[in-house]
Amino acid sequence: MQIGNPLDMSSEDRSPLAFANALNEKNILRRVIRAVNQNDPVLAFQPIVKSVEPNSIFCFERLVRIREASGQIIPASKCMPLIEELEIARTIDCHALALGLRRLRDHPNLYLSINMSACSIGYHKWTDNLSKALQRTPSIGKQLILEITKNSAMRLLEIVIPFMRDLSQRGVGFALDDFGSGATSFRYLKDFQFDFLKIDGQFIKDVEHNADHQLLVHALLSIARHFGMYTIAEAVETSATSAWLKKNGVICQQGYFFGRPTLRLDWPGAEIA
Repeated sequence: MQIGNPLDMSSEDRSPLAFANALNEKNILRRVIRAVNQNDPVLAFQPIVKSVEPNSIFCFERLVRIREASGQIIPASKCMPLIEELEIARTIDCHALALGLRRLRDHPNLYLSINMSACSIGYHKWTDNLSKALQRTPSIGKQLILEITKNSAMRLLEIVIPFMRDLSQRGVGFALDDFGSGATSFRYLKDFQFDFLKIDGQFIKDVEHNADHQLLVHALLSIARHFGMYTIAEAVETSATSAWLKKNGVICQQGYFFGRPTLRLDWPGAEIA
C-alpha cells in the first residue's frame, strides 16, 4: 500500500527558523513514508522490571522502529509526533500489532506492553486483528498490556472508555503512558480504570537529588494508589535513582539502567526477532 505525503510546505508567512523546522519535518516524513512503503516496521523490546526484584522481568515494552533500506533506524522521537494523526500511523500500528500478537501466541510465558494510539480504536483493520487474535487464542489477553498516552485518551474518551471495558473483561491490561507531563484531567481517571500508571521520565531523572521531582512523584504515587493502579517509572538510568524509586514504593521500573531497546532478545530459551 503506497502512502502519500500530506505535509503542506508552503513557505508563505513563515519565519526562516519556522521554515527550516518545517523543511526538516518534511524530510523526516518523506523518509518515514519511503521506509514504510519499502520495508515493514520492526519491533524493539525494552524490559520492565520489578523494583523489589530488579533481575526479574515483569514484561517487555514493544517499541516500533522504522528502518530505512540502508538499515538506518529513524528515531521514534522524531517521527512519531509527525505521523500520529496520519494514515501511515494506522498502517504502522496494524503491522506492529500483528507482530506483537504473533510473539505472544508463540511464547506463552512472554508478556508485552504495546503502544497504541486512541485513533487506532476507530480503525477497523486494527480492532479486527486484535479481536480475531483474542478469539483464536484467548489466553494472550492476559499476556497483553496496551499503552495509551494521556493526550490520546483524554481527546477520545468517548471511544476509549468502552473499548477498555470490553477488553479488560478479556484479560487485557491498560497502561496510561507519560503520566504527569502537561495538563491532566484527573477527574477522568476513575472512568478509564487503567491498571498501570507510567510516570513520565522527566520527573524520574535525578529524582534522588531533586526535591521538586520527589514531591511530584509522591503525588503521582498517591494518585495511583487511590485509583488502584500499579506504577511504572520511565527513564531510569542510574542505580541511585532505582534505589530511591524502590524505597518510595514505585512497583516497576524501566530505562537504560536495566536495558536499552533491542531488536533481538532471548525469552526463555527462544530467540525473538
